[in-house]
Amino acid sequence: MSSKVVIVGGVAGGASTAARLRRLSEEAEIVLLERGEYISYANCGLPYYIGGTIEERDSLFVMTPEKFKAWLNIDVRTLNEAVSIDRENKEIEVLDKTTNQKYRESYDCLVLSPGAEPLRPPLPGINSKGIYSLRTVNDADRIFDHLKEKCPQKAVVVGAGYIGLEMAENLYHRGLEVTVVELAPQVLPPVDADMAALVQQYLRARGVQLHLGSGVKQFHQTEKGGLEVELNNGELLESDLIILSIGVKPETKLAQEAGLAVERGIKVNEQMQTSDPSIYALGDAVEVIHLITGKPAVIPLAGPANKQGRIVANNIAGKFDTYKGTQGTSVLKIFDMTVATTGANERILNDAGLEYQSIIIHPNDHAGYYPGASPLSLKLLFSPEGTILGAQALGYGGVEKRIDVLATALRASSSIYDLQELELAYAPPYSSAKDPVNMAGFVAGNKLQNGYETIEALELLESVSDNMQIIDVREAEEFELGNIPGSINIPLGQLREQLEILDRKKEAVTYCSVGLRSYLASRILILNGFKKVRNLNGGYHIFQALQSENNNSKT
Repeated sequence: MSSKVVIVGGVAGGASTAARLRRLSEEAEIVLLERGEYISYANCGLPYYIGGTIEERDSLFVMTPEKFKAWLNIDVRTLNEAVSIDRENKEIEVLDKTTNQKYRESYDCLVLSPGAEPLRPPLPGINSKGIYSLRTVNDADRIFDHLKEKCPQKAVVVGAGYIGLEMAENLYHRGLEVTVVELAPQVLPPVDADMAALVQQYLRARGVQLHLGSGVKQFHQTEKGGLEVELNNGELLESDLIILSIGVKPETKLAQEAGLAVERGIKVNEQMQTSDPSIYALGDAVEVIHLITGKPAVIPLAGPANKQGRIVANNIAGKFDTYKGTQGTSVLKIFDMTVATTGANERILNDAGLEYQSIIIHPNDHAGYYPGASPLSLKLLFSPEGTILGAQALGYGGVEKRIDVLATALRASSSIYDLQELELAYAPPYSSAKDPVNMAGFVAGNKLQNGYETIEALELLESVSDNMQIIDVREAEEFELGNIPGSINIPLGQLREQLEILDRKKEAVTYCSVGLRSYLASRILILNGFKKVRNLNGGYHIFQALQSENNNSKT
């Protein structure tokens, strides 16, 4: 190939496209335009630089313009912003910010990788000093300088998504008192409410204050130079520093003004071509197909952006390649806890009108007899036929390993029965003979094949039917430490001897701490003629977390 390729945007997707394209062709003329000062930097590492975990600022930069030129012979132009596209003449107008002069650049193929911009709603006071968003190195520099010069004591993070919680942790490590404000009733939108409740409990225990279910009404600058955050419920929060992490929206202005098809993001086909075949788009700016629902979605993640860059380069170079969709695999560190997800959550499945079932288990991350074992919570969502639809996990060890296995199984269209057969690496320091992934497959299979029914903790929290008897099969001392209101305590070891005190005409709901003993109890009841038996999904561990969070929302 001997064509000229102009790439707009030089971070994850754009830089990946340029590098791959040069590896495929020495003849192609490649121009990389970046409106900022830096290219190919690790924006996912910015919160950790602010928090001090990443000590050297230069370590954030994967490549420099000089190295790109020397290694790959790519014409990199930083501080050059694409301002318009002339599709008819195949030219792009560029503003050189160093000279404030505009010029035109021709292209044979154009690649748009403008990314996404932080949401910044027009709230009163939002432009006050001390309010920042975090997206670029320059944003990180401004926050870092504020921390160094102003020595703030209190910070408010608006938004409890991935970046918001990463910033909350890193500001906490810098010695600040941190409060997180979130309009939604829970943290982490990709995670279901029952799993999010466990994260919320952990954050509160670590000293992070949460204000959920109430958004920001306005910001105030105080007479002493500080800030106040006024919530919709009238509450005022004092702060010396505010981080806006409300979310991002695709950068589509350039594409829209050029007449390209744009809906949620820039529309592309499987080859990542826009409605103009000579223009490609990728990364956070584009609309992709959700792998599970088959519906259009915007899923801003670095991994997919880099893969899309490779696909774009392949197609430009004549190597036919397709992007099959995004499943949204992600992982987050919150202090010592890891939270990871893949595929669809309940909200996505409900919105798509897809039927699903779920199980929640709490196995140890490795063999319990080997020192250092800790429980992880794993939620698996699957179709009535057993197809894996999504998974969420959290804990203190081995979390991302299990989600990566499940993400691979999901991508391969595997079923819950395939999970039962997976032969995974086992030694006591790393796993158990039945890995948590295997266990998830066994429990899900029981639910579909063996008449094993569950009840969700949210249902029990909302109301308990008069025709329902709730049986706590934990030991008496566990029961006394906390239980579901109205439940009766019959330890598992005594259940067979006390069956006659139960009403066989009523539905029986069994529960224990995490669901194992109560599953055994449910089997005893079913095999002894009880007609309607359900086990509490996730056990008292999930119920207590949701109950605690409900109480917090009322105070």
